Amino acid sequence: MNDTVGRGQGQGAGLFATYDVPSSFCELMHRADPATPGLRCVRDRLAHFDLDELRRRTAAVEAQLYRLGITFTVYTDNQAIDRILPFDVVPRILTAAEWDHVERGVRQRVQAINLFLWDIYHDRHILRDGIIPSEMVLGNANYCSAMVGLDVPGGVYVHVNGTDLVRDPAGRFLILEDNARTPSGVSYVIENRHMMLRMMPDLASGLDIRPVDEYGPRLHRALAETAPQGVDDPQVVLLSPGIYNAAYFEHVFLAREMGIPLVEGRDLMVVDGRVFMRTVAGLSPVHTIYRRLNDDFLDPEVFNPDSLLGVPGLVNAYRRGNVTIANALGTGVADDKAVYAYMPRIIRYYLDQDPILDNVETHICAEKAGLDYTLANLEHLVVKPVGESGGYGLLIGPHATAAELDDFRARLMADPANYISQPVINLSVSPTLCPAGLEARHVDLRPFAVTGKDTWVLPGGLSRVALRKGSLVVNSSQGGGSKDTWVLAS
Repeated sequence: MNDTVGRGQGQGAGLFATYDVPSSFCELMHRADPATPGLRCVRDRLAHFDLDELRRRTAAVEAQLYRLGITFTVYTDNQAIDRILPFDVVPRILTAAEWDHVERGVRQRVQAINLFLWDIYHDRHILRDGIIPSEMVLGNANYCSAMVGLDVPGGVYVHVNGTDLVRDPAGRFLILEDNARTPSGVSYVIENRHMMLRMMPDLASGLDIRPVDEYGPRLHRALAETAPQGVDDPQVVLLSPGIYNAAYFEHVFLAREMGIPLVEGRDLMVVDGRVFMRTVAGLSPVHTIYRRLNDDFLDPEVFNPDSLLGVPGLVNAYRRGNVTIANALGTGVADDKAVYAYMPRIIRYYLDQDPILDNVETHICAEKAGLDYTLANLEHLVVKPVGESGGYGLLIGPHATAAELDDFRARLMADPANYISQPVINLSVSPTLCPAGLEARHVDLRPFAVTGKDTWVLPGGLSRVALRKGSLVVNSSQGGGSKDTWVLAS
């Protein structure tokens, strides 16, 4: 089999005999340079698999996911449904060189985000210098006035970051969006690897694949490093909204991986400006809180007074330097989709460097030129609300009906500041097990970066796959699945 295969053609014998790739970049088949031995090995081994055997192993994986309770919750109008994240047994492969490029780009991005957040909550140089409009930051719904003047330990606001990447038809990695508040999905990265090594050992045998199991210890170390000064053995806890949260499985998983208590708001209390955890032996001090609930619910004395999920007095303890909250309050400004458009300028401003990973071209509808362009080209663009996630509320112009375009046009004109638009990117594809055999399905990638005294990026990240043919929406809430992501060590 050739190292580089023509696009839109069948891929040879065996399982790939009917594999037909569209014009998209194929993660397994298309390389500008000859494929590495690891890539060739995976491709050749897959070609000799029996289709029924792959289906049997897929069924075994899904049964195991159910047994282990590895689920997420989909909320509909009148019910909540627990589902497993569909898992594809065909892995996504990244070479060592590709990963080096991604890793350096993600580290650069996280460094710039933390510098940006420090600045906007302190001297606001970037606003005074006109690099980004002041109203876009200070008027942002995620801007948190309680953070103004607060010196967070080590200057770290974003302890955990999820950066969503896509690849264009040329195979270039582009940043689609940042997730700097409470990014989720890392539990699937680790569990996917466990599943693959159990169910597909003959595919992975002998390959030098970078491990993912050190995420829990790395995260715990980073959270301990950013605890308040003067604490020799900090107590870290994971604060969860509880069992009804969509990502509760992940909360349990991460607390176990870090070896720390999983708590809810009712398990914590503030006494004289310090945070304590209720235990059977009495009150125990808490120094770092890895929170998995949004700002609005953290402290009813400062935010939503009706919240029963948070801890009264928590923000006061935080401002007094007695507890670290990760991620910090107010980090949502940095992953706002309008601010995202300015990230290349933010990187140049703080680091005096060009971005290693480029943004997808973005039009800001709050600006007249951006709105005019979007309205004139609506049927060709993806339009997103700036504060939404999970694939909700967006319009994919080429897939929309005339009525949907008219409805969205009216929404845009009524509230242009709530939207950005981007060209439709022909996302890369990966061979995926489908009812008829191996077929090309679109994928993205979410690497997870952990920051304490420095930044470490989990090798690989979460590869999400759009299981519906032709779909560009990979979100689990919109019917997407996931793949194990293998980073070859050499």
